[in-house]
Amino acid sequence: MSILDRLSRLLRANVNDLISRAEDPAKIIDQALLDMRSAYAEARTEVADAMSQNARLTRESGTNRKLAEEYEKKAEEALRAGNEELAREALRRSQNHKDLAKGFEEQVGTQTATVDQLKTQLRALEAKIDEMESRKSLLAARQKTAQAGATLERVSGFGKAGGAMDAFEDMERKVLQMEDRNQAMTQLRQEGDLDAQLADLGRDRELDDAFAALKARVQGGQNSSGQGGSQS
Repeated sequence: MSILDRLSRLLRANVNDLISRAEDPAKIIDQALLDMRSAYAEARTEVADAMSQNARLTRESGTNRKLAEEYEKKAEEALRAGNEELAREALRRSQNHKDLAKGFEEQVGTQTATVDQLKTQLRALEAKIDEMESRKSLLAARQKTAQAGATLERVSGFGKAGGAMDAFEDMERKVLQMEDRNQAMTQLRQEGDLDAQLADLGRDRELDDAFAALKARVQGGQNSSGQGGSQS
């Protein structure tokens, strides 16, 4: 996600600045942890926003399903009253809301996958912070032992000691995987848009068929009521 990309850039910038000034390795670890905690707070906000968006999409889908049912009932009522034009318009609106509901449902599925992925990355970031916290003292001691001076060459070996720089590489790999996933999702949406355009070609025919079926059902019910009344 974007939060991981920002984290990677932030860590690189701050740590490289400390390295360029030949700072104490312990300060580099502290800075990395500080940045990761800040990124974690932002990531939690992004997860909450994504979950909120998912809830909104679910509500929109339900609302449109309900409206579709209401307009279908209105179409039947209008036809019973002998107003075919009004019945046809109500049926058209019903189908529009069905299409909208279906679209929102598809978005719910996509958003759910995004939320799950965000939660996974959030847990991974939390685990990495805990790991670095527990190894902070040991990493600083190993760094000082392996690097007797404070030159750039010696300080740059901190990444090889298995410290915060390892986290940078892990984050970069995750960002690449997520970019590939997003590209695939974009391609699927484009293909879905083309399918929707093709489906619209037969929309008028579907409306005609639906209207004819509704009309036959209503007229059949009226005939049955009339026959029943004459028998009594």
